[in-house]
Amino acid sequence: MKKGNHSTVTEFLLSGLTDRPELQVPLFVLFLVIYIVTLVGNLGMIVLINIDSHLHTPMYFFLGHLSFSDLCYSSIISPRMLLNFLAESKRISYNACAVQMYLFSTFGHVDCLLLAVMAYDRYVAICNPLLYTVTMSRWLCHQLVAGVYAVGLLDSVVHTVFTFRLSFCSSNAINHFLCDVPPVLSLSCSDTRVNEIVMFALIGCVVVSSIVIILLSYAYIIITILRIRSAEGRRKAFSTCTSHLMAVAMFHGSLLFMYFRPSTSYSLDTDKIASVFYTVVIPMLNPLIYSLRNKEVKDAHWKVMHKLLTFS
Repeated sequence: MKKGNHSTVTEFLLSGLTDRPELQVPLFVLFLVIYIVTLVGNLGMIVLINIDSHLHTPMYFFLGHLSFSDLCYSSIISPRMLLNFLAESKRISYNACAVQMYLFSTFGHVDCLLLAVMAYDRYVAICNPLLYTVTMSRWLCHQLVAGVYAVGLLDSVVHTVFTFRLSFCSSNAINHFLCDVPPVLSLSCSDTRVNEIVMFALIGCVVVSSIVIILLSYAYIIITILRIRSAEGRRKAFSTCTSHLMAVAMFHGSLLFMYFRPSTSYSLDTDKIASVFYTVVIPMLNPLIYSLRNKEVKDAHWKVMHKLLTFS
């Protein structure tokens, strides 16, 4: 930290979603319900995939890691947000803020890249079905997931180190409900141009590469589906992709809105609303989408329920 006219910041104040007292309790109840649904949905998906042998395939292996990432992603944000709805003091220590930023960035990258890996998996399954089990071997699946986590961890180190090497002014009030990079940078007394370049370069690289992989995979998938002669065959082939497409549309749509909209339209208040969607709502919706729109998951769920009822 620089000395002189700049005080040393040892903690930050999170403004939260709103400062209106009458909304604190209703919002606490709403987001508590969302967080409970998120925990139950993602934990349930992980357990279901592990105990049902019919779901021991590459597609569900990746889905299990997506559920784990969503579970971590939400748990990094929601407990602190829930506490701040009821607490008089919304302080977060300097170190806790850095840890939250690091973990939040890590699992954001993991979600983004896992969606790309899942698109590649669908491409192999539909375009090269005879070679699917050979191509998507257990070794390759583990390597892809390891690569996803490695990129997430390394990119997040860069984001966090570059942000917290800066000097901060006397104001320590973060106009957000979490320690994200843009609102923390806005408090800095230092020149943040390098940070902004690094942020957009790294996020852009991850997001763009993910989108390119997804678009190319689905371009080949669509071409292959159109070559299928029977309408029923086309419907079955495409039905295996609908849940993934919905997850991609929600995640990447909110991410592109967050980080790649024109700077003239940028607003921290708008940023907070968009952040709620992809940090809290999407982790809740993903397991619901895959549960309600996937026959194999529904069948596995009913099998487990039947066994539990029979046992009881």
